[in-house]
Amino acid sequence: MDELRAEFDRLVDLRQVSVVFQPIVDLASTQVMGYEALARGPDDSHFAMPTAMFQYAYQAGRAFELDWVCRAAAFRAALTAALPSDLTLFVNAEPAALRTECPPDLLETIRAGISQLNIVVELTERYLTDDPAAVLDAVAAARAEGLGIAIDDIGAERSSLAMMPLVHPDVIKLDLSLIHGSPDIAVARTINGVLAEAERTGAIILAEGVETSKHAQMASAMGATMGQGWRYGRPQPLADHWPRKRSPVLPLLPAESMTRATPYEVVTKERPARIAAKQLLESLSRYLEYRAADPSEPGVLVACFQEARRFTRLTRLRYAKVAANAVMVAVLGRDMPAEPAPRVRGTALDPDDPLAEEWVVIVVGTHFGVALVARHPPTGRGEPDDSAYEFAITYDRGLVIAAAQSLVQRVESRQVQQQ
Repeated sequence: MDELRAEFDRLVDLRQVSVVFQPIVDLASTQVMGYEALARGPDDSHFAMPTAMFQYAYQAGRAFELDWVCRAAAFRAALTAALPSDLTLFVNAEPAALRTECPPDLLETIRAGISQLNIVVELTERYLTDDPAAVLDAVAAARAEGLGIAIDDIGAERSSLAMMPLVHPDVIKLDLSLIHGSPDIAVARTINGVLAEAERTGAIILAEGVETSKHAQMASAMGATMGQGWRYGRPQPLADHWPRKRSPVLPLLPAESMTRATPYEVVTKERPARIAAKQLLESLSRYLEYRAADPSEPGVLVACFQEARRFTRLTRLRYAKVAANAVMVAVLGRDMPAEPAPRVRGTALDPDDPLAEEWVVIVVGTHFGVALVARHPPTGRGEPDDSAYEFAITYDRGLVIAAAQSLVQRVESRQVQQQ
């Protein structure tokens, strides 16, 4: 084990990561549109493949540094090969790593790559629900640098499908299992969700693992316009010369700004607020929770209870049942514990956080989305009247997603450590 650790530390310390590139093509014309950078360790090493590298990196507590090393190696190789600006470079990234400082010796390469290359960052599914705030922060930071965003392996993990609307990706990458296997209800559910998101936003659908003409036909039938796989080229070093013919640049979606407004502010800016008794809102909330528990469309449920005492015993039982099927259930409030119910994520709000004055229940599924937002009306008499609330409810997907992003940005990490 000591020898293995020494071998791994040497790999990271000496930056012994190389990169190969697999072409990404337009399915209709097979014209190359870009390349995905794939990291490799030394050929004769236990860490030759990226899976082995990163599995050990988390045990050794160096996963985030390795992530930067791999990304810098990809940029360096693309810059050395003078990758044309009309070709897109796809690079993998752990969202949590993007929140850490780049090692100083890699900073110049990273900056050069961002300024000179057309880059799409592929977010791995590992942190999509473990640290959703990190994902949204990483997305905002990448877009601020002019980079595109892709979600990888859609179909392999239900978390990636459920988080897709919140991330608003430029590119949706279909896992190879979707085009290699026989279509069934699970595949149909995934493809319908992807097609709905692509229709709503204009995101590009890219199929991985295209090895045969049958795979290419299946990918096209599923809505993919771009493909990647052995049919178009195996991973290898980049060419040292490029044809003069230029390709159309991969289009990126207009950047979405992540609001710091509260969900109530987001929704009531577009929808009028009404007055309702607490009993009605409790009934509405329970119905939304019921929808979040639908096993046919597992999604994300995020809620704010103002303060922990309002997350009662009966509410805890309901939310635990929802969490058994949902991709993520998170609740916020003053004094909220880290796990207020089994599999439920808790986040304690600062007493002066404006969000702590709001009662919010938001459900985001592949097709279904709703946001209920409420707060006490001003009384002018000091303590608010707990029996009445100003509230609004919306099914408008854009508003629901914006309100959900406002909450998810505050959800604390599960503390997935570099062990």
